[in-house]
Parts: sequence; structure tokens; C-alpha cells
Amino acid sequence: MATTDSARPEPTPEPRVSERRAPSVVRTDDGRRIAYATYGPPTGDPLVFLHGTPGSRRLGALLEPSARANDVRVIAPDRPGYGRSSPKPGRTIADAAASVRPVLDDAGAERAPLVAFSGGAPYALSTAATLGDRVTCVDLVAGATPPSFTEDAPAVQRLLTGLASATPSVLGALFRGQAWVAGRADPSFVVGQYAADADAVPADAAATVKADFLAAFERHRSGAVTEFRVAGGDWGIDLGAVGVPVRLWHGTADANVPIAGARRLVEALPTADLRTLDGADHLGTLLRAAPEALARPR
Repeated sequence: MATTDSARPEPTPEPRVSERRAPSVVRTDDGRRIAYATYGPPTGDPLVFLHGTPGSRRLGALLEPSARANDVRVIAPDRPGYGRSSPKPGRTIADAAASVRPVLDDAGAERAPLVAFSGGAPYALSTAATLGDRVTCVDLVAGATPPSFTEDAPAVQRLLTGLASATPSVLGALFRGQAWVAGRADPSFVVGQYAADADAVPADAAATVKADFLAAFERHRSGAVTEFRVAGGDWGIDLGAVGVPVRLWHGTADANVPIAGARRLVEALPTADLRTLDGADHLGTLLRAAPEALARPR
């Protein structure tokens, strides 16, 4: 039977996610630009949020409700080669603090907790190990783990790591194509990379995840290419030097970063504990853990 136009359900409009203000930009001693956004009350307690791989400052918007509820000012930088931050040729995980310290200084934060999602985890651990006097505690949410800790890394992760090492220009072109499609597609195109059921993700969160992905490749692809390459090797972190409290939040249904790696990582960190979230996938872990992670005493 034919269906008239009036009988068809109206499509749900995609929420518009725009930055309320331009990101702050700090210049490093070597002339690089580091861009960062802030969320929550401007006078709240500072907290640094490190996005995933790929990712950008825009993902910090997911923490806004929890930030306001807990009087926390979330400081979310673009790592080098993402968003509006300059690339840093030759950068490694071990030198992560060189891109965190200037942000802390510019934001007027003497010390702050670090909350890292997914691929931001190694950079949080590196910063805590080498800049411990500026870090109060660390929360790793669905955090990436050292390759040696995971025997069953997802095939997509192995492919991207291999391309980053063997043919970085090909991977950069792949990301360029993905960003082009993502800009014209429903948010589920991006969300489906991080969630088992993209349709179950709230529309505002899905729109933020899409905005985060697009901002990651706004000017460069080198950030993601570099991070997939260096994450596949030795991280160069002395895990025993991480002396601040660390909490790992990990979903039992995380297909992006299997929980087995988190169970091994928590044993290697001297001051860590693991919080498991039953049935949570990669993105779901962030959405479920954020309220408690930001409520932690600082």
C-alpha cells in the first residue's frame, strides 16, 4: 500500500554542536601552538581531559554536565597535530608532558587531575610519571593499554598501526576520506566506531562525538598517524614512576580496547585500581564513568 507524505514520520533533526567560544591558544617555547577548550564553571577546580585517538578538544563537551555538577573546570587540549594544535615532528609518548605543562601554566592551574579517554591514556600516564608535581591523580576511561598487555588486539587496530608504520601517507589519506564522509553523514557513521549500538547513544552525545572526529582532522592528519605508530611500540614510560592514585574504568563489552589489557595494566601500576562496568562498550564506558570520575576528591 502506498504511503502518503503526511503519513511518514518526520526525521529527527541532527543536534547542532558548536563551540561556544574560540579555543584558547598557548605558544610553547619551541614555537608550537597548543589549542584547548574549557568546559564547566570558569572558576571551578581545574581538571585536564585528554581525548582519544583520533580526537580533539571537542570531546570534552561530554563532561560538561558532570563538570557543572561538581564545580570542575575541564581543560581539554588538542594534542599536537590534532585540531588547531601544531604538529610536533618526532613526538613520542614519553614527551607528553611537554604539551601538558604549557596548558596548565596558561590556564593558571598549579596542579590538576588528569582524565584520559581511550588513546589519551598513555599520554596521561607519561605526564604523571614525568610531571608528578603537577598531577594530583589520574583516571583512565576505556584507556588504551601497552601492546604487550593485549594478545587479542582488534584487527582494525592492528591494521591502522601497521599502516602508520609502513605507509603513513596512505593512513593520512584514509583519515582524510573518513573525515569527508563523516562531515556529510549521520553521526552514527562515527559513533558506530565506538559503540556497539549507535542508535542507543543519546543524540546530543552522538553529535558531540561527530564534532570531535571532524575537529580532529580540521587542519592536520599527522596527530592520528603519529599516535597509531607510537602506540604500537614501546611506550617509553616507567610505570613504576607513576606515584599518584590511578583509577582505570573499563567496560566488559569494550571491543575497541579489550578489558584483559586493563587487568594487566592495573597490576603494573603501583597505586592503581580497576573499576569494571558490566556491559559497557567503549563510548558507553566514558558516558557512564564521567560523573563519578569528576566527583572524585581533588
